[in-house]
This record gives sequence, structure tokens and C-alpha cells, in this order.
Amino acid sequence: MHAMQYELTLPADYDMDIIRGRVSRVGHLLDDWDGLGFKTYLIRERGVHGSPVNQYAPFYLWNTVDGMNTFLWTGPFQGLADDFGRPVVRQWTGLAYEEGAAAGSPAVVAVRSRERVPDGAELSETMADVVRETGRLAAADGAVLAAAAVDTHGWEVVRFSLWDHEAPKAPGEVFQVLRMSAPGRERLPRGRQW
Repeated sequence: MHAMQYELTLPADYDMDIIRGRVSRVGHLLDDWDGLGFKTYLIRERGVHGSPVNQYAPFYLWNTVDGMNTFLWTGPFQGLADDFGRPVVRQWTGLAYEEGAAAGSPAVVAVRSRERVPDGAELSETMADVVRETGRLAAADGAVLAAAAVDTHGWEVVRFSLWDHEAPKAPGEVFQVLRMSAPGRERLPRGRQW
């Protein structure tokens, strides 16, 4: 499992209906993308859920690196880069994935948090804690799914969860879910990823 996200931070007066329209027009392109676990089409709007910015920030979980690379090098990503400029694409190696207590429900919001792994931390203990927290989040009322991954370049853990209601039980930045393409969600490996 491999996580990926890019963020397009837009002007404060940007009409976010432009992004909604774009997702409505092209979101279906990944509905059967080989190697994709899921893509969530996420936005933050200034003043909504405490967001200080307007932002388009899709989050992906990939079953295969081949699928991700095909998307980046030969797929719809070029259209986004042509329209908005090429964003920095963050990537993390999977640590844990769990389907949530509300797995059959549509996701309304997503929560993402990032934290640095402290210098000197015992890595096996720290990662085991991340796995346990992923399971706890997934078991919470209204959780659609929960995942965690790590960037070993900067030793950063990202936690990601989807919720079927507007009041998620997870700390972090809250995003509105516009759409989800999930051709390989059922094939994402559950639990600890090592």
C-alpha cells in the first residue's frame, strides 16, 4: 500500500464551484484505474470546518506502485498539471489500513493529520502505536475507513480517515469529500503493512 496526496492552495476569493465542476466532469476517469485502491476528491473551503484556505487536495491509497506511476506519467495527472501547474506530490509508505464501522456508508468528510516521528523514538514501538491508533479510529462511530503511512525521508506519519458525518472523531485538518473512486478498495491489505 502506498499513500499519495497533492495540494493546490487557491486564492481566498476562488470560486470552489469550479473545482466541484471539474470533479463532476473528470472524476469518473479513475473509477476503474488499475492499481488504485481509492482516490478521494477533497476540498477545503476558507471558513468551513475551520479552514484558513481554499484548497483542492485529493488523497490516494494505491495497491500498486505501477498503477500510481501510470497515473503520474501517462494519466490524468497531466491534465491537472496543465490547468494548475505541477504540484508537489507527497508520497508515504503504508503502515496500516482498516475498514471502518461505517464502511458501507458514503464519506462526507476526511481528516488528515501529519506528525513528525520524534528523534530518538523506538521505531518499532512508535509504528505499533500508529497501527493501534488506526484500528481505534476505524472502530469509532461513523468511521468509513482509516489509514496511516510514513515518509521516511522526513520521518513524518500521516493519518487519514473518512467519516459519514460532519463531526469526525479524529484530530486534524477536515476536508469535504466531493467524490470517491474506489476500484481496488476491497483489495487494500487490512491491518499492519509489515
